[in-house]
Amino acid sequence: MSLIRFSPFEMMPDPGALIPPVDVYETETAVVVESPVPGVEVDKISVSVADGVLTIRGEDERSSEVDEKNYYRKEVRHGSFSRSVALPVNVLGDKAETSVEKGILRISIPKADLKK
Repeated sequence: MSLIRFSPFEMMPDPGALIPPVDVYETETAVVVESPVPGVEVDKISVSVADGVLTIRGEDERSSEVDEKNYYRKEVRHGSFSRSVALPVNVLGDKAETSVEKGILRISIPKADLKK
């Protein structure tokens, strides 16, 4: 069993930021994180790994907002988003690979302690 360093202030999102859901799972060689980012341009997403914590940040910009609409319900939000996730094992953060397919951001981070 490995211990995960917890720092509540490191994992707090920016005030007003959206918090995207994530799936985190492990393969034989990597930790994989997937998160929906529909409609977000790839160049508006940044991914970093530091001290065993993965951070995803981005900006979902709406080109125009119509204020004159008479909304019955407004649940779709746009703006900045941020999510930090403590990773379950030691990883090689500088070797992380990212891709976006069908609106899903996929981050694959190789494990650091692979037995040969």
